[in-house]
Amino acid sequence: MQDLLVEKTYSTPDIFFDANTGLLQIKGESFPENVAKFYTPVMDWIKDYLNSTNREMKIEFEIVYFNSSSSKVFMTLFDMLDKEVGNGKKIAVKWRCDKENETAIECGEEFKEDIRMLPFVIELF
Repeated sequence: MQDLLVEKTYSTPDIFFDANTGLLQIKGESFPENVAKFYTPVMDWIKDYLNSTNREMKIEFEIVYFNSSSSKVFMTLFDMLDKEVGNGKKIAVKWRCDKENETAIECGEEFKEDIRMLPFVIELF
């Protein structure tokens, strides 16, 4: 499987998934005009990856700002990953945010509360 690379724009994050290491990084801001159009290919790629391997997957979010539509997509992703963990997949999420960004910290805490099995760590820097 090939790597996934989506370069950031003014309203979308930088997304890089190294298929060899299983590391997905999402960094920047997320407020695309059409959230479904932007994130659907990413979600499809993740599903394909999970269906094609049993390797461990690590996801690092470092989102400075995101809108409510992006938040819904993130929660959909976390729900999907939570189910995959329940089915035996090894997946972990690291939510990285600036210790001064109270909104990002609170959102990470809310995401963490809403999942049951997916390892979810909030890392402040």
